[in-house]
Amino acid sequence: MEINMTESIEVNPPKNLIEMLEESTAKYADRPLFGTKRDGIYKWTTYEEFAKKVDSFRGGLASLGVVAGDKVAVISKNTEEWAVSAYSTYGLCAQHIPMYETQMTKEWEYIIRDCGAKVLLVANETIYEQTRNFPNQIDNLEHVVLIAGTFKGDVKTYEDLINIGSMNPVDVIRPESQSPMGMIYTSGTTGNPKGVILSHRNLIFECSVVTPLLGMDQDVRTLAFLPWAHVFGQVAEVHGIIGCGGSAGLVDDVNTLIDELGVVKPNVFFAVPRVYNRIYDRLKEQMNQKPGFIRSLFYGGLKQAKREREGEKLGLLDNLILTLAQKIIFKKILNRFGGNLRIAVSGASALSPLVAEFVNDIGISLYEGYGLSENTAALTVNYPGSRRFGSVGKPLSGVRIEIDKSVEGSNEEDGEVVAYGENIMLGYHNLPKENKKSINEKGGLRTGDLGHIDGDGYLYITGRIKEQFKLENGKFVAPAPLEESLKLSAYIDQVMLYGFNRPFIVAVIVVAMDSVKNYAKENGISDSGESLIEDSFIKKLFENELYKYGKDFKKFEYPQKFVLLSEEWSIENGMLTPTLKLKRADVEEEFKKQIEGLYS
Repeated sequence: MEINMTESIEVNPPKNLIEMLEESTAKYADRPLFGTKRDGIYKWTTYEEFAKKVDSFRGGLASLGVVAGDKVAVISKNTEEWAVSAYSTYGLCAQHIPMYETQMTKEWEYIIRDCGAKVLLVANETIYEQTRNFPNQIDNLEHVVLIAGTFKGDVKTYEDLINIGSMNPVDVIRPESQSPMGMIYTSGTTGNPKGVILSHRNLIFECSVVTPLLGMDQDVRTLAFLPWAHVFGQVAEVHGIIGCGGSAGLVDDVNTLIDELGVVKPNVFFAVPRVYNRIYDRLKEQMNQKPGFIRSLFYGGLKQAKREREGEKLGLLDNLILTLAQKIIFKKILNRFGGNLRIAVSGASALSPLVAEFVNDIGISLYEGYGLSENTAALTVNYPGSRRFGSVGKPLSGVRIEIDKSVEGSNEEDGEVVAYGENIMLGYHNLPKENKKSINEKGGLRTGDLGHIDGDGYLYITGRIKEQFKLENGKFVAPAPLEESLKLSAYIDQVMLYGFNRPFIVAVIVVAMDSVKNYAKENGISDSGESLIEDSFIKKLFENELYKYGKDFKKFEYPQKFVLLSEEWSIENGMLTPTLKLKRADVEEEFKKQIEGLYS
């Protein structure tokens, strides 16, 4: 089965990202582009100011010998300097390679060596200390440049390059449309990260198609906190914003995200499901502590909002309940998010339909999309006027989706999602065998995801081929959908299902300790710490939660036993990738003894 969206993209889109910036600078010169918080106040750089910095830094990179085809790597969170370095690199026909500050030193070293970077830009003194000797250890790497801060000795800095470039300008070189703009390295959940080579055309295509669907124009403002080393954040919050003439406030500390929403007042917001899950959890928790009238009005308002969204005509009393809920409760919630937020977009992993409807019905229209680094962020998206909760939307204009049911684990409905379009990567860097596996003879990207298309053209993702496992009875299980459902429990922070060649499925659960402690206090349970999660009443609580959030799944998909853990899986302890994806093999190995104990 296949579906193809036939509408065409912008008639005369820019040929490359440099032309896109030039066109936006000409149109929106005096408008704000990036806002950086300094001394507690957001200070905004205009398009014209940003373009001048790009010109200067381009000259600075050229002074280091960067020429067409070279690689410039950067280890930094989202900053204006990150964006300046990217567009300066593009203007030399060189390639930009972003990495995460949260990665381990050995991961930075692997990527820098693999891509063959000539210049490395680092965010601060701490990272500089870890990487300053890399040029002596890694072939091709010649310079390490400090973006912010000071360091004793002879250190090249971002400001040095800006000053050199302003005094020694070099002409911009406009890349060919199909030439590489850089690489985005995959998260490495099953091995070493792979360098996904994307072209200027890939990015231009994506921006030209997606931003109009979401109604993004020069009046759009977002709060950028998704890591730009990830394709979703980079496309949505850098190139997409520049292409439409909008602006983005840059979050310095994700722990202050809600406070920053109130200051920047975005009207569009891009986030991963974990953020929306936390909004859902916290609002429900707060409402459960409110007086009965407020609580009833809140849930009554949600009920009526859903009925109205689904096309039902509300009676006088129902309409009154909705109006009161919107004015008394929902408005306060929206004001907490800045008061302007009306559209939110979710991507990078599966979003629970329950959470999506909840966020939507308090007044923030939430749209889920789907894609990978290998296809420049998005293949499908829900958008205003075309949305179905539970689906990841319809294919973008110019994208064709096929469902290949020949792969192992396919069933009557689901098969591997194969995608065609101008947003498909050029290939993996130096991995010809992987390229043959991932891109078929017709140029289609084998996504590795299982899914199906309904009669109206909406795509549903039901699992990841590499994550699915076969039980002893021969039945295949894709664990992600049930894992996402179980995480809706206020008592379950993280969870992994396991059952490879086993008679039944078990669950490894990281408990939400604060919620469990509150439950214990309310129910007179005196245990604490590790002894608390071994308490028989607490285990009974989790049996009930597993049933509550897993009862709609097939019996063989449902975990028969479980183990409770108190330590959160994180990037630091090696259980999560920098994009917060679970490293299943590492979790299985780390908790092998506990898993085996569930089958004894």
